[in-house]
Amino acid sequence: MSEPPFLSIEDVAVRFPVPRTLLDRLAKRPPRAVHALNAVRLDVRRGETLGIVGESGCGKSTLARAVVRLIEPSDGRIRFEGADIGSLAGVARRRYNRRVQMIFQDPYGSLNPRMTVRQVLDEALRVHRMRPPADIPGRIAELLELVRLPADAADRLPHQFSGGQRQRIGIARALAVEPEVIVADELVSALDVSVQAQVVNLLLELQARLHLTVVFVAHDLRLVRHISHRVAVMYLGSIVELGATEPLFARPRHPYTRALLDAAPDIDPARRTATAATRGELPSPFAVPPGCPFHTRCPHAFDRCRAERPMLTPRTPDHRAACHLTDFGVEAIDAEREWM
Repeated sequence: MSEPPFLSIEDVAVRFPVPRTLLDRLAKRPPRAVHALNAVRLDVRRGETLGIVGESGCGKSTLARAVVRLIEPSDGRIRFEGADIGSLAGVARRRYNRRVQMIFQDPYGSLNPRMTVRQVLDEALRVHRMRPPADIPGRIAELLELVRLPADAADRLPHQFSGGQRQRIGIARALAVEPEVIVADELVSALDVSVQAQVVNLLLELQARLHLTVVFVAHDLRLVRHISHRVAVMYLGSIVELGATEPLFARPRHPYTRALLDAAPDIDPARRTATAATRGELPSPFAVPPGCPFHTRCPHAFDRCRAERPMLTPRTPDHRAACHLTDFGVEAIDAEREWM
């Protein structure tokens, strides 16, 4: 019998109901909801770094929060080592919360401004009973060394640190409970470019040293390409392409992935294109378009795209895409682009 996936996301949907106003009630308008995630299906392999990319508002952070149970799915389920995390309670849920930790985007808002670093780490260690009380000071010193912060940082408040140092504190807090999975939600997007590489390289070193599985949420394609084994591309709450990093970047099988790559800046003038990567604005999550959700912006859309939602189907053994056009092969997109 084959081993179940390490972390499995099975047809997860998340809808946020919008409160009805008095005018809505008088006009007898039906209740509305923001469709943040739409039947997302994804497996995360033990020890890998899975990058999740897409525009702002595509559902990346909602998916990250669902994995760590900060948001409960409206439909579908998430399994960890075969167990449905939505059914976990008591000791089992507490153990899951310890094994799957999140590092938040905002290094300024994710730390209590009135707690010293020592108090932040001490709280995590005591709540999850990671060490006997007498051993906690020594463990705090180890954690600070692990993320390359000086020993005297323990007795300082968050406002006394730079953004990069605060993010290191966030990493130390996550590692305090010895997790197996780290969900990094836009880990470096709030940091100066000069320190982004330092924090990312630290995460990679810690992953190798501690044998971590990392779900890396970002919008910077170059960064995702640098650190990820596989990449999932999200659009309007759905995964439209999933595959190993280099093949996906070299030969994208979905027009949206190609649009993201074309829109990324390139310092080489010979590789720049004057062709519009995509058109129009991201549709409202209140009303996801019928058929392919990308058809309203896709320069290659045809009648089938407007009527039938494409499934995320294999293109190669380790590459999936949800696109009717690429049912005929990625070359169809290339040929049409050259003709236009």
